[in-house]
Amino acid sequence: MALNKKPVNGMKDILPEEMQIRDYVMKVIRETYGKFGFTPIETPCMENIENLSSKQGGENEKLIFKVLKRGAQLNLETAKAEADVVDFGMRYDLTVPLVRYYSNHANELPSPFKALQMGNVWRADRPQKGRYRQFMQCDIDILGEESNLAEIELILATTTTLGKLGFQNFEIRINDRRILKAMAAYSGFDEADYDHIFITLDKMDKIGIEGVERELIEEGYDRGSVEKYLALFKGMNQTNDTLAFIEEKMTGFLDEDVKAGFREIIESVNTTKGDYFKMVFDPTLVRGMSYYTGTIFEIAMPEFGGSCGGGGRYDKMVGRFTGRDVPACGFSIGFERIILILMESGFKVPDQSKKIAYLIEKGVSGKALCDIIAKAQKERQDGTQVLVARMNKNKKFQKEQLTEEGYDTFRQFYKEDLKN
Repeated sequence: MALNKKPVNGMKDILPEEMQIRDYVMKVIRETYGKFGFTPIETPCMENIENLSSKQGGENEKLIFKVLKRGAQLNLETAKAEADVVDFGMRYDLTVPLVRYYSNHANELPSPFKALQMGNVWRADRPQKGRYRQFMQCDIDILGEESNLAEIELILATTTTLGKLGFQNFEIRINDRRILKAMAAYSGFDEADYDHIFITLDKMDKIGIEGVERELIEEGYDRGSVEKYLALFKGMNQTNDTLAFIEEKMTGFLDEDVKAGFREIIESVNTTKGDYFKMVFDPTLVRGMSYYTGTIFEIAMPEFGGSCGGGGRYDKMVGRFTGRDVPACGFSIGFERIILILMESGFKVPDQSKKIAYLIEKGVSGKALCDIIAKAQKERQDGTQVLVARMNKNKKFQKEQLTEEGYDTFRQFYKEDLKN
């Protein structure tokens, strides 16, 4: 029986055209983030299963690809629980591995530590456009900086990178988990219900405010609290300054330093940013990860219907490893979705070096072949990209394929010509 030549469902082969774009985008990311002082790191693709299942990854913990124990450690006949057969899992994001990395090496790292990490992650998700089971993530994080400088630097570094890739008119939507909690407290909800209420709120862009109201009532929440809660969002829709509206309403429920810090982030970014994006206060922004403790943000692009990246502050996560909390904040670019947008828009990698193809007729060998290769080597040393290949029978089609790959000059070497 023939082997299956197709990749696993939810994973994909990457053809040369896309790979050139991916390499270019990664180069821009590394160079731009490097100018902001972020240091590249790398972590393993697998983590201990207890780290991945620590109730910090939200819904993603249901999507872990789990790794069976090996050899004598694996005994399926006597296994009574998952822990008897599973010890590792494929990482579903880069944040949990980063925090483990930092917890293990904190004494060897500067403070604050600005990390850049790019790598594949795996989720047993339902594949769809722009969503895969194996995909690249690109994260920047600052650990050890408790002030708003972390958020400001992360937003400016990310938006500068997107601008260099040619993206325009996108939004950075920003909120704060403490604002979300203050709004829920103001409305009279029990603190134990906050996370569940936020999950319903996160659906507002899909089901509307009426849908959120209906769902909360059906789940048994007090009608008075639901109406008071949703009145906040209706009020914000009727004012030109939603942040000022919510600051006034949350008096007594939200610390003044949280209000001041949140406004400082927005004003600092707006003062220094270009005109290719805008900051938007979005009181419905939740972000699914339960580890967020403060500011949260998300990238919204007109070219793509959903989020193209996001992040936030997670000050309690390091303490789960070390027993001592360390302030931390991160921002992740939606790498795969950005590549998809660039591919669909016909993006071409700019400023490529000259590309020449040497096409050699079959039968050319010996000294003649050595001389051709020597010429190619000389051009490569001078900075030109040179492909050396045998000439196909269908030369026209071969040239067309190479032209699509960016080769603009062809040098053809025929056996008869080389004899003279």
